[in-house]
Amino acid sequence: MKKLSEMKQGEEGIVSSVNGDARYVGRITSIGITPGCKVSIIKNDKRRPLIVFARDTMIALNDKESSNIEVEEARG
Repeated sequence: MKKLSEMKQGEEGIVSSVNGDARYVGRITSIGITPGCKVSIIKNDKRRPLIVFARDTMIALNDKESSNIEVEEARG
């Protein structure tokens, strides 16, 4: 298991948990990033927002936000 922020462009994974205070978890889950959700990394340039594709939507997350999301490697 690794943090979403540690994934590289082109990698895919399944969200295993979203950690943080209630406000953060509520905001992240309201945009569709929930446990069990498949995510694909579109772009992960350091010092820039992380761009992920999840639930037919492109989402930009900053480093702090993406480091609170744990992901398991997607299995074919």
